Amino acid sequence: MENIFTVPERNQVSEGDQAIFDTLQKSLGFVPNLYANFAYSEHALSAFLTAQGAKSSLSNKEKEIVNLVVSQVNNCEYCLSAHSKFAKMNGFSDEQIIGIRKGEASFDPKFDALVKLAKSIAENQGHADAETVKAFLAQGYSKGTVIDVIFLTGLRIITNYVYALTKPTVDFPAVPAI
Repeated sequence: MENIFTVPERNQVSEGDQAIFDTLQKSLGFVPNLYANFAYSEHALSAFLTAQGAKSSLSNKEKEIVNLVVSQVNNCEYCLSAHSKFAKMNGFSDEQIIGIRKGEASFDPKFDALVKLAKSIAENQGHADAETVKAFLAQGYSKGTVIDVIFLTGLRIITNYVYALTKPTVDFPAVPAI
């Protein structure tokens, strides 16, 4: 399919999104192309960033596990590149990141249960395997955390789909295909 989207420049988006671009530029040093494409909508970027910044029972490391697994299930090159970088910043090694993307975290039983739950949710469109959910809860996670995993899975699906349709250039370090 021909790509009909080009990454909008700051002067091509709403004033509200211009302010968000400025904040992203200050905090990240650049405006990620995927976020810029959200700004085709006057409201989507703000709504997405608000949801992404919401409180969660998941730690930053746990969030990156979900982000990596869901992005792998959806074959999102952009999100895999971005979240591999963020996973490294949160202390995961390259080998651990590859393992998570492959659907396991043998280095930590609690993380392994999270990987398997996120993968089951993403692959089965929310209809996670009951035994996988039970194994997740047996690792000390709560039912509330199950909902947080579903919520984060939904957010990642949004970015995965925005990438799939708008195809911005990946502006994070490339990661190997698996």
